[in-house]
Amino acid sequence: MANKASFTPDEWTKVMESVAVTGMAVTAADPSGLWGMLKEALAGGAALAQAKADPHANELVKAVIADFESADSRNAVQEALKQRFADAKPGDVVPRALEILRQASAVLDSKAPADAPAFKAWLNSVAAKVAEASTEGGFLGFGGVKVSDAEKATLADIAKALGTTASA
Repeated sequence: MANKASFTPDEWTKVMESVAVTGMAVTAADPSGLWGMLKEALAGGAALAQAKADPHANELVKAVIADFESADSRNAVQEALKQRFADAKPGDVVPRALEILRQASAVLDSKAPADAPAFKAWLNSVAAKVAEASTEGGFLGFGGVKVSDAEKATLADIAKALGTTASA
């Protein structure tokens, strides 16, 4: 089973970035106001907490989640994301997030081929949970859809970037 020691520091940062940008891409695909963005952010965090508590979760998933508990690791990911998104406009978020996912996918396939499918499937499930966290469209909570067309397209793009099939 792969863990942090299986990767170079740069590769490990890419794997950790993939977790951060998965939900970010879905949220940026169809921003649903402050309340919706908050719900989607909380859904991403809840997905991490759920995987941490799951005794059957993939060991690489658990290693990444455990490393997010380290201030040094969180700072490294934040710094990497700051550099990648420094000059980004709102329309740049999804394409840049997808590029990070493609890079992480290549690293996972190369360095952790046995764990890569489960890790990528988990990322797809995180993306689906974020997409389903807030109703899109409608007015004052009435009408709208659970997952917008833009979010569905982004879920498909995330799956494609990871070389998998979407969860939702």
